[in-house]
Amino acid sequence: MIGRLSGILQEKNPPQILLDVQGVGYEIDVPMSTFYNLPALHEKTVLYTQLIVREDAHLLYGFGSNEERTAFRVLLKISGVGAKLALSVLSGLSLNDLADAVANKEAGRLVKIPGVGKKTAERLLLELEGKFTSTGTTQMHGAAISSAGSDIINALQALGYNDKEADWAAKQLPKEMGVSDGIRQALKLLSKA
Repeated sequence: MIGRLSGILQEKNPPQILLDVQGVGYEIDVPMSTFYNLPALHEKTVLYTQLIVREDAHLLYGFGSNEERTAFRVLLKISGVGAKLALSVLSGLSLNDLADAVANKEAGRLVKIPGVGKKTAERLLLELEGKFTSTGTTQMHGAAISSAGSDIINALQALGYNDKEADWAAKQLPKEMGVSDGIRQALKLLSKA
């Protein structure tokens, strides 16, 4: 999995950019919140990324902050929300605005986002309830997930474990544990369960 890229910004064609990483050009779709904060062309930038593999494509999404990437991952877990809609939500609202809209159950703010209808907005409000703090950072079952914890959960899900199993295993690990050690430990825990 590609988790972070650091390179020279070569092209900006909203919502896609081209990032040159040591001679390899990565086409990356970014939310508009990240796009507006990008440096000028031919300057160095760092993006947190999410690789999505489909039968017909390998798609790379980039984010200016780890919190934004984590919110994208949370959105993808909602039934009926794909990568394009998740990107649209993050383009239409900042993390703080999204957290406020969810906390105040303001479906009207979500409906203004292209691609989000009334039913989708209601589903988003229901599914995202309790997953964001007032600062816009994502939460899972009341405890903030570190980026390592989030990566461990995603790795376990990629290996075929369901959300509940992956969340349970990640909660059993010490918070300061690294990703590779965390995955190994989580697999041991899951094999005993």
